[in-house]
Order: sequence, then structure tokens, then C-alpha cells
Amino acid sequence: MACPEQGRRGIGHRGQATSTLHLPPVTCHPSLITHHSSLGCGGFTLLEMIFVLFLLSGVLLLVMPRIVTGDSLASTGRQLIGVLRNLQSFAIGLQKPVKLYVDLDKGTYWVMIIEGTEEKIPLRTQWADRRSLPESIRFADVAVGPARRMSGRIDLSIFPNGRIDPLTLHLTDQSNNLLGIAVESVTGAIRTSDERIEPPRTQAIPERLKTLLQPAQGPSPAALGIRFQ
Repeated sequence: MACPEQGRRGIGHRGQATSTLHLPPVTCHPSLITHHSSLGCGGFTLLEMIFVLFLLSGVLLLVMPRIVTGDSLASTGRQLIGVLRNLQSFAIGLQKPVKLYVDLDKGTYWVMIIEGTEEKIPLRTQWADRRSLPESIRFADVAVGPARRMSGRIDLSIFPNGRIDPLTLHLTDQSNNLLGIAVESVTGAIRTSDERIEPPRTQAIPERLKTLLQPAQGPSPAALGIRFQ
């Protein structure tokens, strides 16, 4: 590439032009010329957008059932914990023992008031009717104390002082997800877990304590000099 010629007129004495100086043409190397290319902003193509939507739909199909199931188990567990807390207040207010019956086969539970040797249905509509678990939730097992049952009926006693029988129960759903609920008898603390909770074991009384628990025996009548005729 040839650059334009450059010329310079010589200025003589008294401002008269003397001659014109012609410079040889200068050749500019192409590498010295900088080319600026415009950068285009390209968007997603239709095929790329369809592929991304396909991936997102696959992820949602995998995640959504777990989210819905987890919420169902958690909400059912919260309802049962609320029932236990309300029954504590109910028994304390009545100053009478209350029993919570659980039918593991039908997934239902109901409340009875203990009056002497009789059991009566509560007059309050809140506890008068049986309650059922959601269709997708069932009792896996229920343990009152160390004994665990997986079918049939079981009852839990709540006393007027607020104490509850030691309870361990497990809920499960159609996907075999598990939720455990355990009630501490002495403190009344309730804890939950997504793993199996073992029921409390019956602790044996040490031999050195058994003698202290035995009733005190006084001296025999013969030792006191008492004779029976």
C-alpha cells in the first residue's frame, strides 16, 4: 500500500519560491495497519432454548415429588405434636387422666377421658371425633414404653400433672420416607428425626439399690420377748 507523496516547497530569499522537493513514495506494510472488527452480540438459538427447558423439566420431575412428600410428612408430624401438647393442657385443665388411642391399621386416633373405671367421650367437639392421617401417610409403628407394635391398637396415657407415657412412633409415606417422634416421659420433651428412633429400654435396678427399696422390717416378736398363746 502506497502512502501519499509528501512535498515541500523551498522558500528562497525575499519570499520567492525556488524549487519543489519531491520525496520518494513510502510503502506502508499491511501489518502496520490496524483493522477494527465489530463484535456482534449473538443470542441463544431456538434449539439451545429447547434443550435448556428440557433439562429444567427433568430436574423438576425429580425434585418436586420429594419436596411435596417431605412437606406432607413434616406437616403431619407437626399436627401430632400439637395434639400431644393440647392433650397435656386438656388433662391438666380437667384434672383427670386422658387416653389417646391409636389404630395403626386404619391410621386413626381418638381421645377418651378416664373417670374412675369408666372411659367417656369428651364433650368438646375438638376431641369428640376421630381423626385420620392423610391418605399418603401411615403409622409404621408405635411404642409406648419399650413395647413396639406395628398393627392393632395402642393407647397412650396423659396424666393430670402433665406427664405422658414414654412414646416413640414412626410415620412413613408411599415413598418409604420416615419421620420419627419421641416423647420423654419425665421432662415431656418431644423430638423428631428423619431416622428411626429406638424406644427407651427398661433399666434394671442395681442389686445394691434393691435392698434400699425393700420395706423396713422390725425385730421379730420373739426378740422383743413377746409370746403368743
